[in-house]
Amino acid sequence: MVKQKTLADYCQQYLKVDNFADYCPNGLQVEGKDEIAKIISGVSANQDLIDAAIDEKADALFVHHGFFWKGEDQRITGIKKNRIKALLENNINLFAYHLPLDAHPQVGNNAKLAQLFNIKNPKPIGDTLVWQGELDLSLAELSVNIEQALNRKPLVFGAQNKPIKTIAWCSGGAQNYINHAIDIGADCFITGEVSEQNPAIAKENNIAFISAGHHATERYGVQSLCQHLSEKFNLKHQFIDIDNQV
Repeated sequence: MVKQKTLADYCQQYLKVDNFADYCPNGLQVEGKDEIAKIISGVSANQDLIDAAIDEKADALFVHHGFFWKGEDQRITGIKKNRIKALLENNINLFAYHLPLDAHPQVGNNAKLAQLFNIKNPKPIGDTLVWQGELDLSLAELSVNIEQALNRKPLVFGAQNKPIKTIAWCSGGAQNYINHAIDIGADCFITGEVSEQNPAIAKENNIAFISAGHHATERYGVQSLCQHLSEKFNLKHQFIDIDNQV
């Protein structure tokens, strides 16, 4: 068991939250009970995940996608009201970590994808959120590995026999970061989503492009963080995956 503030302060330091200019507040977003013994992790704070946390009698819910995004309606109405009301009525803390959880070198989404895909020498490209590493596969072989690792068939652009030696990747909706991959001469760029212009950009720059799923590529950071917290503070932890085809 751990105090809510102790847990929040630890995550603030461990994830180096102050180093990021993000699109949402990172950390405790909805305050619940002071003593935390059981935590639930999941990708996004939607109603299904909140209801599951209530059913599991969680003291805190950790997510990658929380509330209060820049540009969204600030009023607490509709589904946002329902979600926050459910958390407050059940005294459940909501912790959300976005960019700090993408970037973390041990428990971050990009670091965990490197492990899942068996990428060698993974590291960030400069001070960006995009990572780079090394493989020795064809594009077809890489596609199979990704499908097996994520249990989701990726959308693949490029010649199936293309050799993949240098690879770049960034979890989630990072399709517009493809230029970072192009700049380092990567053979393939992996991210979660694809936009209309990406196939042409990839083809004209002789780089393969893989859209592996926004949700699918961001399952692993939050559960890895919570596994770390459960070991450090002797907490019960359960990851709940609410299916999302995007």
